[in-house]
Amino acid sequence: MSTAETQERRTPGLVPVTETMRTAERRPSSAPGSSEPSEPAGPPVRLASAFWRLLGSELGLTFRRPRNQVMLAVLASVPVLIGIALRIASADEAVGGLIGAVAGNSLMLTFASFSFLVLLLMPIAVSVVGGDSIAGEAGAGTLRYLLAAPAGRTRLLVVKYLNAVVFGYAITVVVALSALVTGLILFPVGPVTLLSGSTISVAEGLLRILLTVGYVGAGMAALAAVAVALSTFTEVSIGAIAATMVLIIVTQVLRAIPQLEAITPYLLPSWWTKFDAVLRSPIDFAGLSQGLLVFGAYILLFGSIAWARFSGKDITS
Repeated sequence: MSTAETQERRTPGLVPVTETMRTAERRPSSAPGSSEPSEPAGPPVRLASAFWRLLGSELGLTFRRPRNQVMLAVLASVPVLIGIALRIASADEAVGGLIGAVAGNSLMLTFASFSFLVLLLMPIAVSVVGGDSIAGEAGAGTLRYLLAAPAGRTRLLVVKYLNAVVFGYAITVVVALSALVTGLILFPVGPVTLLSGSTISVAEGLLRILLTVGYVGAGMAALAAVAVALSTFTEVSIGAIAATMVLIIVTQVLRAIPQLEAITPYLLPSWWTKFDAVLRSPIDFAGLSQGLLVFGAYILLFGSIAWARFSGKDITS
């Protein structure tokens, strides 16, 4: 095959793709000894393969970026600091409440860590990745090249969103593992006392931690949809990131105003801490389901906004 027939294209954010006149214009010959000619992979198969390659490349870039690695390290260190602080505070025999609950069982440190981190630090990390998704490519001048490749706007938007979702679940798992290991080192292991006063086994406690990880990760996925939508409105990533953070802070302030209690159920942060339903006996699945429905509504709403904006957006960089 001549070099004129083969062109290797490298696009920022994509794996190298080799296209040839042979593969593009004619089918490969049948294998020796085969009674029927071999059929090439159809368009759906090729599109799916390209989608997963693009997503894998995007995830690799995200998790190799030093900024994101630092955020993961910071989030992993916070449960350790919380555990040490609670260990020191638990030296007082008269402690109660959260300190007493954590001091009495190591698994409770995971729930305490989520209660502390889910309202600000975890959303900030998701906002950085989601807000940088489209605006970052536009600001760097690589968005035009990504769209010139056989990716398509809708597919690229889905990849960017899924990348932010995976990162959101990654930080959730990191926090849970860090808190679990720290709790096992600093505090005793035994039956877990729930908010309702009943106790459950360690195995059931671990299962409830797993449910919490799934629920909190879904909440971060809803925030990722907001961040990606805002990212489609600007070519400056810091603007999308800042807008998402401001939105988080404003909604937290609104939740703290008693006169605005009527709008609280419509604010996304109001549902992030509802994972405490797993600390009741029996588990309040109705509360968890309602929270997941809210997350789904946010994903649908802001996903639609992102698609409507990005699909008709003029790419100037």
